[in-house]
Amino acid sequence: MRILDSINSPADVKKLTLEQLEQLAEDLRAQIIDTVNRNGGHLASPLGVVELTIALHRVFAIGPDQLIWDVGHQCYAHKLLTGRRENFGSLRLKEGISGYPKVSESAADSFGTGHSSTSISAATGMAVARDRLGLDHHVIALIGDGAMTGGMAFEALGHAGHLGLDMLVILNDNKMSISPNVGALAHYFNRLIMARPYKRAKQDVGSFVKTLIGGRATRTIQDLEKSLKGFITKGGLFQELGFNYIGPVDGHDLPLLIELLERIKGMKGPVFLHCTTEKGKGLRQAEQDPTKYHGVKPLCVKPDAGEGDAIPAKVEARPPTSRTFTDAFSDAVVAAGREDARVAAITAAMPTGTGLSKFEREFPERFFDVGICEQHAVTFAAGLAIAGLKPVVALYSTFLQRGYDQLVHDVCIQNLPVVFAIDRAGLVGEDSPTQNGTFDLSFLRAVPNLRVGAPRDDADTELMLRWALHQNEPIAVRYARSEAPTIGSVDGRDIVKGELLREGADVVLLTVGPGAGTALHAAEQLQAEGISAAVADARWIKPLDGALLDSLRNRPILTVEENTLDGGFGSAVLEYFEKTGQMDCLRLRRLGIPDVFSGQATREEQIEMHDLDARGLCAAVREMLGKNSESGNQNPE
Repeated sequence: MRILDSINSPADVKKLTLEQLEQLAEDLRAQIIDTVNRNGGHLASPLGVVELTIALHRVFAIGPDQLIWDVGHQCYAHKLLTGRRENFGSLRLKEGISGYPKVSESAADSFGTGHSSTSISAATGMAVARDRLGLDHHVIALIGDGAMTGGMAFEALGHAGHLGLDMLVILNDNKMSISPNVGALAHYFNRLIMARPYKRAKQDVGSFVKTLIGGRATRTIQDLEKSLKGFITKGGLFQELGFNYIGPVDGHDLPLLIELLERIKGMKGPVFLHCTTEKGKGLRQAEQDPTKYHGVKPLCVKPDAGEGDAIPAKVEARPPTSRTFTDAFSDAVVAAGREDARVAAITAAMPTGTGLSKFEREFPERFFDVGICEQHAVTFAAGLAIAGLKPVVALYSTFLQRGYDQLVHDVCIQNLPVVFAIDRAGLVGEDSPTQNGTFDLSFLRAVPNLRVGAPRDDADTELMLRWALHQNEPIAVRYARSEAPTIGSVDGRDIVKGELLREGADVVLLTVGPGAGTALHAAEQLQAEGISAAVADARWIKPLDGALLDSLRNRPILTVEENTLDGGFGSAVLEYFEKTGQMDCLRLRRLGIPDVFSGQATREEQIEMHDLDARGLCAAVREMLGKNSESGNQNPE
């Protein structure tokens, strides 16, 4: 029997011997690998924080004591230890356990964290509230996987240190976010890790360690000095911010972690504990390539591999996927870089996910990974643009939200030629709701001077990006996390206009983005029922192609978008007809995302849930036309 099978709550962790805790760490890693291998999800990050998780649950009463994870995908072992072991197999599945902390899922999840660098701010608020309410519990922020590169973390450190709050910040320093950490802060941590404590006077070292660990330490001071790997360093940055800095320490040394946390538990004031860990620990391939194994699809590891090998790149049982929108963008930005030395590419710790790794390899001097700092990425691009370069800012839609102020003030008010390549726009699948990009059409079309486009396929993505780089204005190109098969002829495409893809007399399916392919499939089904459906690709949300819309208004129109209906593409179409005085006899229905945060499921399941698949489109058309069945009969009412 596994030790893990006896853990039904954090209280059970406190009953185990040290030897059993070490076995528990192995069980947790095996369970995480097995589940992620079946469901997909984050792998390298949660494997690296197992010992820290066990030590926290051993020393603190997590639940009453508040623990905030940052970035939240590190929390898999925490979920297994807090009453969710039996349901862990549903991780990231529809109506299953979330891949992130979720307050509604467990009292042990103190704060929801899908984006990064938020934990210290939340912990500061929780600590202030605790003190104001006269309560007595611990508040802990565990921040890592690159989240310390975000400026918000340092804003919060400065505030918490100023207030002198009793709280603990633990840095899980694995030198990585999704890709290796970049910037001066990463170098600062590396210098701390490499510092040798032995240059200090022996009595000073011994005195401090004895004070912290006490007389009950189970190892000699000399052993502790070796294990702590630079325990006593200046840590000046954090000391100046008002924190008592401790570290760096080995984040996989379970006995040491427990000893340290027991002593820190009684310390007053803000404490910063710096732990070094290995991302992907326990799975050899993830240790060797933590970027590749940060987030994985199912069957990333052989079922019988244990700590062993990844499956070969080619798996006969899983046919290769076609080209994606990200692939098309990647090829296009590299081609643009070859043609024009002024083209520069910027991302916020996502070179692989955004497809910019290829650009980085070919043009390293024109590639900029700024860390998890979307605000800085946007204003940095504004600086490049105003000085004469052609910046492309590649961000996920959900993360662009964090740079909205800078997009408005630093780019669009000044009308600077910055191109925003917005990946993962629309429904993204199992990582939702925190990662869904279903708001960008609404918040982008509200901004003056900004053009907003949505390519329907790979060819559109390339043409739109290359066209945008020749304009002297800010332009946003948003595309989905999906395959991007070519739809229609490539020759002669006018990328600045919409396009009628299929004629039809009874109804028009007016789409943006990859919905065009779905609409064409729906039109074929409707044709078999005797309904003649036209399909039009608007291509641009702002400005709309007025000539195309004018040509469609004499038929019922069904708009289709992967965006919230509030203020989205359908709303823009309605506003156009209202402004141009064409509302009389207009029949228009909008399909998109309702006013909800879409729950986790596969992307295909989400599209079906919101009736954005061919079946849903056909049903909406029948309802508009008063058809009561797929046979095309008129509704008797």
